[in-house]
Amino acid sequence: MAYLVRRLLSLLPTLLAVSVLVFGLQALLPGDPAKVLAGEEQDPAVIAYLHVKLHLDEPLPLRYAYWIGGALRGDLGESVRSQQPVLTLIAQKLPVTAELAALAFAIALAIGVPAGVISAVGQGTAWDWGANLIALWGLSTPNFWLGILMILLFSVQLGWLPASGYVSPFEDLGANLRSMVMPAFVLGNAIAAVLMRHTRSAMLAVLSSDYVRTARAKGLSEWSVVLRHALRNALTPIITLGALELGTLLSGAVLTEQVFTIPGFGKLVVDAVFNRDYAVVQGVVLVTASAYMLLNLLADMAYVLVNPKLRR
Repeated sequence: MAYLVRRLLSLLPTLLAVSVLVFGLQALLPGDPAKVLAGEEQDPAVIAYLHVKLHLDEPLPLRYAYWIGGALRGDLGESVRSQQPVLTLIAQKLPVTAELAALAFAIALAIGVPAGVISAVGQGTAWDWGANLIALWGLSTPNFWLGILMILLFSVQLGWLPASGYVSPFEDLGANLRSMVMPAFVLGNAIAAVLMRHTRSAMLAVLSSDYVRTARAKGLSEWSVVLRHALRNALTPIITLGALELGTLLSGAVLTEQVFTIPGFGKLVVDAVFNRDYAVVQGVVLVTASAYMLLNLLADMAYVLVNPKLRR
């Protein structure tokens, strides 16, 4: 418990540094955001109003103090385009991306970890070559290209799945899964390749250790040795990589969401950047950074579960 409290406290300075960095880099963008938001006519009265509303006429440190003070109270500002609170927009888009990330990560785990284990156990065999070939294909295939090919095959040619769009699982679970299966596979395919390579490397290192040889000498079955003794001790780097990849998915798979027209985090960020909607960009990046740090904390806790020696 004390370790968990220390880790939570250590996240606060990191989150503060991220907020300063995000706000500072946003302020360095060229041009006057008020003129962009004022439209083509650029009425001076509208520009002056936007300067006052967005605190653009005040010093940068004071503008940061306004923003971080609101963030600490749960107020991330208001979108100047939609006139909605940023927190409301994030609450609308985050479940969509979270569902997509969960499905993609489940596909990646179901493919990558077993393929890595089989490849390591059968090192040098046809299974090893096949798994490495699939991993190379997954690492080399651009997500947007694979997405377009899947749309052409499963939507245009076969008519099995919708080409784009999103349906809430609370409205129609079947339609939701049909709309999410292709983008989830596109994202999970690339992560599965990375997981396979890391799982294979970790397993090869563990399979040559003394305790594995001892387990085999005791007469345990090969799969008992592999799954109970080797894989459990090889999970640490896999957990680390999985937390990072899941954080990447939660931050918004921009290209994939654009290809399949999924209204998630990626589309929200792209629209906000093009519209110079600073409050939305800052809020999304802050939430994404928080998700990354939370996932790293969960990964640290998972280490303790899979490796009892760390509990001391």
